[in-house]
Amino acid sequence: MTTAVLLSIDTELTWRAHLSGASWLDNYARSIEPGGVGIGYQLATLNAHRLKACFFVDPLPARLFGLEPIRRMVGTILAAGQEVQLHVHPMWTQADRRAPADEIRFELTGFSEDEQLALILEGRELLREAGAPDPIAFRAGSFAANADTLRAVARAGLRIDSSHNGSLMPWPCETGLPATTVAPVRIGALTELPVALLDEGGGKLRHLQIGAVSLAEMREALRHAESEASPLVTVVGHSFELATRDGARANDILRHRFDGLCRWLADEALRFPTRFVAELADVPVGRVATPCPISKAKRLGRIALQGLANLRYERRL
Repeated sequence: MTTAVLLSIDTELTWRAHLSGASWLDNYARSIEPGGVGIGYQLATLNAHRLKACFFVDPLPARLFGLEPIRRMVGTILAAGQEVQLHVHPMWTQADRRAPADEIRFELTGFSEDEQLALILEGRELLREAGAPDPIAFRAGSFAANADTLRAVARAGLRIDSSHNGSLMPWPCETGLPATTVAPVRIGALTELPVALLDEGGGKLRHLQIGAVSLAEMREALRHAESEASPLVTVVGHSFELATRDGARANDILRHRFDGLCRWLADEALRFPTRFVAELADVPVGRVATPCPISKAKRLGRIALQGLANLRYERRL
């Protein structure tokens, strides 16, 4: 059995840009197409290597900006032959900035099950209106999901969730699953696709995010999953992740890491084929799989590289 890879890209306008007073066009430039390495660059790179990816798109900023930015995101992704699924950050329901900051609910877990259901249904409808096919999968913004979230996702008629991130437990991720869950599991009628994890020792977990782990660690995690016959490894990225925090230029260390991952996955396509979420409805569930133990040397190498990236690309910020 091969170990499939879900390359998932959370695609969203950012709250930080909104608070600075940015128009949707400015926010789009900083959050969706920053520094020449946003989704346009990511899509071109994926397609050059014949890889599949799922872009989890947050449509709730349409509450403030209308549907045009969401249509642009969705249209760009679909035109490149990649997949769109549903992502929700609920604070956009209070984005008029008249609400005091301490009253804004940033996480879905701050809402009741019925309120979460209403937000998911609204997001689904906005995504449809923006031109996306009916979504079948969901990811909570910031991985802030609890048992109410999973029930709401199922009640909305979605079949797949990918909100479990054990490195962020017990907050904001509160799914009730063991923190070390990395293989697909069934929760009632819902299939959960957890984010892959590294085990750094001492009970410390780190999720497999392009901006958070090295290329060597990602390759190690995939080989580890293969050795355990795990059916799936879920990797996370963001539309803005390969750029500096102000969106002004590329962070070349992260860009090269993304490029290197795509090249390696293309070379290893028979062992680690990339899949759309829509191809994972029947993924095997309940397999025994564990977070990938990572050596101290690899961890220290990653820390040093991140320090260099911050010094080179974020110092002036």
